[in-house]
Amino acid sequence: MKSEELKRRLAAENIILSHEIIMKLERFAALLHEWNQVHNLTGAKNIEAIYDNIIDSLYPLTFIEKPKTLLDVGTGAGFPGLVLAIALPQTEVVLAEPLKKRVSFLKYAAIDLELSNVSVEAKRVEKVEHVPFELISSRAVTNTRLLLELTENISNEQTAYLFYKGSRVFDEVADVQHQLDYDIVQKNQRNYLYIKGKV
Repeated sequence: MKSEELKRRLAAENIILSHEIIMKLERFAALLHEWNQVHNLTGAKNIEAIYDNIIDSLYPLTFIEKPKTLLDVGTGAGFPGLVLAIALPQTEVVLAEPLKKRVSFLKYAAIDLELSNVSVEAKRVEKVEHVPFELISSRAVTNTRLLLELTENISNEQTAYLFYKGSRVFDEVADVQHQLDYDIVQKNQRNYLYIKGKV
């Protein structure tokens, strides 16, 4: 059964979630699969590929501190921001996404999945106005230095960052002007850059 597959894969990665949350993740996967056939929102063309992206989005829950507020920059089809919002119902999550068809999907999914903790900002991140977030996440949007600069107005010394990166992450960290307190957690082809603050 499909439902058992996602549950099994989450358990294999030590990502512990309630039955209700796993059901919502499955519903999200089905919704995205359906919309993607019409609107081409993501390269993940089948349920298995969507599950891969869900696992990728959620794996950092095994090592980060859970934030009270989260901003996801360039959420796209929901990775990682909307998926993290499903898994962290107590966290206020803001999804910044400028592309209209993706915004439509994110808003629809948030309503369908009854995610009262989610708001979607249909704009570029530098236009978002908010008190500093506890955590700012981003996957495949731009380089680390630019992400830190673009979010200066909505972060402070306590803000942590979670960037989903590829092999260039080491060069990007070296390019940042600040001294950073960070870890890089490697998994398969993914490097999770977890910045716990600027020193």
